[in-house]
Amino acid sequence: MAENIEVGSVLTGKVTGIQAYGAFVALDENNQGLVHISEITHGYVKDINEYLKVGDEVKVKVLSVDKEAGKIGLSIRATEVAPAPVAETKAAPKSRKRQAAAIQAETEPGFNTLKDKLQEWIEQSAKNNDLIKK
Repeated sequence: MAENIEVGSVLTGKVTGIQAYGAFVALDENNQGLVHISEITHGYVKDINEYLKVGDEVKVKVLSVDKEAGKIGLSIRATEVAPAPVAETKAAPKSRKRQAAAIQAETEPGFNTLKDKLQEWIEQSAKNNDLIKK
């Protein structure tokens, strides 16, 4: 098994089966390998069936050959050109310190201690209680 298949070679095969974890590809009459789901294409693959179906002819690169176990690791992704990175259009999220500073700037300037705020909170509570009683 796999005497004529070398790591790094690019071959054409036919998809013979699809599982949740990958696709089986027949390389010839005697050799079959597995394309793991992470090697289907660049980016995230949720469902292999969106990319492949049984009978598809695919170009694969041999990643590993384990003659003892009879396993051949394949990749479709390695035969494709990686897409260019997309520039972020969203602004980067603000750090917590910057968010806190923005909130403080929107309220009162400076730092208020609990002692300073306590009287204000007591008065607010009293007003709320008066509204509830009425």
